[in-house]
Amino acid sequence: MSGSDPFLEPGVIVRHPGQDDWGLGQVQSVAGRKVTVNFQEAGKQVIDSSVVTLAFVAEDPRGRRGAAR
Repeated sequence: MSGSDPFLEPGVIVRHPGQDDWGLGQVQSVAGRKVTVNFQEAGKQVIDSSVVTLAFVAEDPRGRRGAAR
């Protein structure tokens, strides 16, 4: 297993749990454990998803499994 959350995909809005001052971030890409996120106040950051669990903002997409869009 890559260690990456399968629901982390480009376009998802997240927060970094240890960096509240970074603001909201939009996932740009996911490559294995490396998640590139563009944060409002910190710009583009590469996050190792095996070390940091990003928090979904608004509705957690894991709760939508099988739901119609």
